[in-house]
Amino acid sequence: MKKLILVSNDDGYMAKGVRELMAMLAPYGEVVAVCPDQGRSGQSMALTFDAPLRIMEEKSPVEGTKLYSCNGTPVDCVKISCYSVLDGRTPDLVVAGINHGSNAAVNVVYSGTMGAVQEGCSWGVPSIGFSLTTHDPDADFSAVRPVVDAIIPKMLELGMPVGTFINVNVPAGVVDAPISICRECKAHWSEEYKKYEDPMGRTFFMLSGHMINDEPDNPDTDLYALDHGHTSVVVEILDRTAPSPLIPGWIDAMR
Repeated sequence: MKKLILVSNDDGYMAKGVRELMAMLAPYGEVVAVCPDQGRSGQSMALTFDAPLRIMEEKSPVEGTKLYSCNGTPVDCVKISCYSVLDGRTPDLVVAGINHGSNAAVNVVYSGTMGAVQEGCSWGVPSIGFSLTTHDPDADFSAVRPVVDAIIPKMLELGMPVGTFINVNVPAGVVDAPISICRECKAHWSEEYKKYEDPMGRTFFMLSGHMINDEPDNPDTDLYALDHGHTSVVVEILDRTAPSPLIPGWIDAMR
């Protein structure tokens, strides 16, 4: 029996990245994609509580696959798939992307693409997200194919430890980029908003800023790998409980 692969993203069902990903995954199983009906970047693991969710079947770009749009968030798309589109079946694999833009370092926290991955992980399903480090809507995603071909068969064969998921970032424009198994870089965003004034004299703000790498010379990190033309592969965990040795004094003080 074919493996069931559920696909989602945060750039919307019309994005080139998810359509390319569907084609890359088609040889590995039954591919069903459920994606937002428009861009939902930065949604993380947001859920829709205050509006009805609707699912529409769309024309799939890849023969033998199915594509649906949903007016919710990426997590909504994954959650509702099992109850509606997949008729109660649990997928063998959840794959999100290919994201237009990097989800390395702290971006994994904000990413709707990685939110979909974490939702799949919370079900106990092996889950992985792919991103390409360019926001070009017509980007060349061919560099991602060898990475998909290297990782997806292994995930289908071996699965993943419960509570873990994979975050993959591929450097744009790099042919046959080496794969580096690394960790999430310590980084933060600076100057995140710019202040403006509209024609009526009212102040408003727009998200801006840039990422600052807090450990630029550390070769163990995903940002270092990407800066040096490598694909970064980071195994993440869903459980956000801090390891107790990091904060023993604080814990003792609270007892």
